Formats: sequence, structure tokens, C-alpha cells
Amino acid sequence: MKISTMPQTDLETSNVILGLMRIGELDDAAIRDLVAAARDAGINYFDHADIYGGERHFCERRFGDADSFTPAEREAVVVQSKVGIRNGYFDFSRQHILDTVDESLAALKLDYLDALLLHRPDTLVEPEEVAAAFDELHAAGKVRHFGVSNHTPGQTELLKKYVNQPLAINQVQLSITHAPLVAQGVAANMTVLDQSVSRDLGMLDYSRLNDITLQAWSPFQKGFFDGVFLGDRENFAELNDVIDDLAAQYAVPTSAIAVAWITRHPANMQVVLGTTTIARVQESALGSDVPLTRAEWYRLFTAAGHLLP
Repeated sequence: MKISTMPQTDLETSNVILGLMRIGELDDAAIRDLVAAARDAGINYFDHADIYGGERHFCERRFGDADSFTPAEREAVVVQSKVGIRNGYFDFSRQHILDTVDESLAALKLDYLDALLLHRPDTLVEPEEVAAAFDELHAAGKVRHFGVSNHTPGQTELLKKYVNQPLAINQVQLSITHAPLVAQGVAANMTVLDQSVSRDLGMLDYSRLNDITLQAWSPFQKGFFDGVFLGDRENFAELNDVIDDLAAQYAVPTSAIAVAWITRHPANMQVVLGTTTIARVQESALGSDVPLTRAEWYRLFTAAGHLLP
């Protein structure tokens, strides 16, 4: 498992993250086993959000009830959560951010978050309120680092104009088949290709230029919660043939190749796993160390249906 210092932070992080959005139906022992398996695989980064689990803080509370860290264990793991999605609207108001973090810490039974992300862009955002909330949280020691999720470069720049802390993270959807933030740049200026249309306003290059770590959620999804592409030979036969070929070549499971396609990129992205299956966590984590060549990376890219002009 690759461990490195996340830019703009002092966090030593694995480039594979365990997302906890689906642990609500697990019992305490199963949650402990899942977390332990992730840590044994080298994963030290755990991702939450206040909305995961159907009711606010449900999965955070399940995690806090099931697992307790000694001081040494707490220092060895990275815990992040997200804020901003409410029932039917988005809310980046100062008070909502402050209240939610307090509620998340209580649910998780933790004294601080290593990172807090703004979950979905709030078009009614008043960045001065975000800045005030971040200042209070940072000064109180409740949040060490900050970031965003699903934000465009312009939305991030607006926040940066007011926020005093670095915005070190942007969590975005990315998989081999759902890759507009990568594929668009490859086909730039090709007016006949839909792939050339910018849907994120240069997020990949912006993140690299500004030392923002991209975290890829839904790394196995075909599209927006459309099911996984692994094993889908009806829609992605060629891609699965290539994945199978590379999995055999590197002696790893197919999910590891899907992870490696993301971690191989020099932007040093992280992959967020959403599974609660221990075997899938163990298998996927192996992708962290698979050294795909340029030719292999592009072979996967084109097999997924992306074009090279």
C-alpha cells in the first residue's frame, strides 16, 4: 500500500480509502472486522458523511459504537467527514457547519476530524460564513484540514478567496468508464467529439496546479449509480477482456486493476472504496501497488470507449 504525505497537510495517507456509507446494516462485530481488514491491507483513511445511513449521522454513529481507538491508534488513522447536504437542499451556513461537526464528532466518539469536506456545491453559499466556520473549527482543534467534494475550479476559487485554511481535497466521481475529468483533456479542441466537451472546467489540471488531492468515489461504477462495469460483458466486453488480461499478468483480482487505473495517474489520486465485503476491500487494495505502464493505462482507457484523436 502506497503511503504518502497529502499535499498542503501533515497527513500520512494511504492512496486507497475505505468509505463507510454502507455500514448501517452491519452489526458491531462486522464493522470492527471490516475496519481491521482495511487496516491490515494498509488502508489508514476512513471516509464518512453526516447523511450516510438514511438518517443524519447514522453510519457515523454505527462506526463510533462499534470501534474505539486508543490514543496511539487514533494518531495512526485518518478520519474525514462531509457536511452540507440537508433534506431537499444544500446548506453551507456557518451554524449548520458548526452544528454538524459537533454532531459528527459525538456520533463518531472522536475529539477531532482529520479532514472536513463540503459535500455538494451550495449555489447559495456565502463564503464568508464558510470561512468563519472553518476558523472556529480549526482554532478549537475540532478539524485539522479542509476540502470540498464535487466542486468545480471556480467554486473552489470562490471559497479560497475567503477561507484561511488550504482546501486540500476534492472528492469526485471517477472510474475507468465514468471519466470525463480525464477524458475531456485527451480530446480537447475536437469539435466533433462529445468527449471534448468540458463538464468540470478543467478540474484535473486545476487540482494538479494547486496541490489538491482528488479522491475518486464510485471507482467501479459504470455511470451515476448505474451498476458496476466489472463483469458486465453485455456493455463492456472489451474492457473486461483487457482487465482480465492485466489481472492475470499482474496476478491480482480484477478490482485491483480498476483501482490501479486511477492510482497510476500522476495526479496522485486516492480511491474511495464503498464496499462492506472484506474480500473486496482486500482485493481492491492490491491495486495501490500495481505499476501499470502507459500502454496498459491507455489500453484500459480506450477499451472503456474513450477515444484517442
